[in-house]
Amino acid sequence: MEVFIERCAGLDVHAETIVACVISGSREDDLLKVTETFPTLTKDLYRLLKWLEHHEVTHIAMESTGIYWKPVFNILEDYFDITLANAQRIKNVPGRKTDVSDAEWIAKLLRHGLIEKSFVPPVDIRELRDLTRLRKKWIGHLTAEKNRIQKVLECSNVKLSSVISDVFGVSGRKLLKKLIEQGYVDEVDVENSIHGKMAGKKQRITDSLFGTLNGHQIFLIRQSWQHIIYLESLISEIEERVDSLLNNYTEEMELLLTIPGIKKDTAAIIIAEIGVDMGQFPTSQHLASWAGVSPGNHESAGKRKSTRTTKGNPHIKSAMCEAAWAVSRCRNRWLAAKYWSLAARRGKKKALVAISHRMLRIIYSMLLNKEPFKEMQIS
Repeated sequence: MEVFIERCAGLDVHAETIVACVISGSREDDLLKVTETFPTLTKDLYRLLKWLEHHEVTHIAMESTGIYWKPVFNILEDYFDITLANAQRIKNVPGRKTDVSDAEWIAKLLRHGLIEKSFVPPVDIRELRDLTRLRKKWIGHLTAEKNRIQKVLECSNVKLSSVISDVFGVSGRKLLKKLIEQGYVDEVDVENSIHGKMAGKKQRITDSLFGTLNGHQIFLIRQSWQHIIYLESLISEIEERVDSLLNNYTEEMELLLTIPGIKKDTAAIIIAEIGVDMGQFPTSQHLASWAGVSPGNHESAGKRKSTRTTKGNPHIKSAMCEAAWAVSRCRNRWLAAKYWSLAARRGKKKALVAISHRMLRIIYSMLLNKEPFKEMQIS
């Protein structure tokens, strides 16, 4: 087989050890193989760096094993061309399996150019990705706490949600605060807390707040309320940090915001997950497949058996599905018309994934060519 890299190394990364195998030489008859095992402590990772430099290694490959590859990648990325491989695609043939043989197998595949690189964004994009994912997690906890308060209110027969559409809006928060502080809310408190269109519902709101709340239930509501305030402060801090990182990608943000259904938070997630350099993906189809919104291929004996989507990046997939659902509610939009056309024939869930696929391919072209979204005419 043709040799593409003369001096390369394969790393078999684990939680506590790293097995490194260096292969050098241009011909099979004069190959030099050197294998050594290193602990994963930081000082040992720098020793691994010196060892690789001593053997004049230029390219490295390793599996994306959990999160164990990240500290290794962070230390070595500035010194070598690193290929992060999908473990499923570089499986060794069945038989005797050891850490040494795995490291040697990875090095051999890299040497002959048989490993496809996984997408690893630059450092600032990785930081933005961590922040957007953490924000999503905190928002999930925030929603859970709001649901917990709603559950306690229903158990005590406080029917505030039946009268107010958003219990955690401005007026709803004032009423909840009074309820937590006093244990009850009278008509005067309601009049001082509500405003705007809710003034006509004053009596209904007062009646809905008359329940069977006891000290135990108030304590539970207070606990969830304090957690909500704390989570909101954390989310606010994250959003400030996200905004500071997005200052370097103002042009890309403006392009993404021209797409119907995509707002600031969704645009930040898109940049965090796929980056802004579309050269990482050969085509828009590759990007859609990587995101997990492409139809799968399962054909045997001329029969197509399944087209269910492949597994991909769940964060960008959920963000694109949310954007697709938002655009389906827009009027006089080609994407919305396409969604309802597909939904009538294939169902809403499949239509949602199909529009996500279409939108992601549009985003690929926009970021590649630096062009804003252009609305297609509805025929």
